[in-house]
Amino acid sequence: MKLLLDTHLLLWAAGLPERLPVTARALLEDPQNELLFSAASLWEIVIKRGLGRSDFQVDARVLRRGLLDNGYHELPITSAHSVSVDSLPLLHKDPFDRILVAQATVEGITLLTADAVVAQYPGPVRKV
Repeated sequence: MKLLLDTHLLLWAAGLPERLPVTARALLEDPQNELLFSAASLWEIVIKRGLGRSDFQVDARVLRRGLLDNGYHELPITSAHSVSVDSLPLLHKDPFDRILVAQATVEGITLLTADAVVAQYPGPVRKV
């Protein structure tokens, strides 16, 4: 199964694995699952780190390299992803979460999230 991790799950997987929910950890450790990260997550990290957010104090370049070195695949943002955001209900105002949902929907992959609000979106979103 192809799994797209939301930004917080990526940060936890890379630096705070003890924060990962048990369900998420099991999915990440299953060698049959293909793990993906979005360019949007790295963009979010860069922006929020620049704003001084304490929960985003990781170097996005180092994180990207580590994800790739550990077998994650990068999902770029396409125009198809961007335009499909407008078909999403306005459940969540965070543009980064909304593009992740759109990417999962367009690509037919499962978005893993620990965010209960994001998990309310219809389509391939799974709360862990």
